[in-house]
Amino acid sequence: MILIDPPLWPNHGRIWGHLVSDESLAELHTFADRAGIPPRAFDRDHYDYPEERREALVALGAVEVSTRELIRRLRASGLRVTAAQRRADSQ
Repeated sequence: MILIDPPLWPNHGRIWGHLVSDESLAELHTFADRAGIPPRAFDRDHYDYPEERREALVALGAVEVSTRELIRRLRASGLRVTAAQRRADSQ
């Protein structure tokens, strides 16, 4: 299932949310491509999306959940990349 959390994170003059799959990265990439989200918005386990795209993503089938629920389901799926993994990979 494709999930989005509320856009709450400011960056580059916009407010951003997260788009994830709780099933597979293939599902996530396919959805992002269909939604016109560029590959550069992908960050290892999620895509960042600008708040003005929220309604369009929901119309395409993304399910709105809280940030806490999004993280819980991403962890349960085994797709979550932790901060420790991100640090280790960047060294």
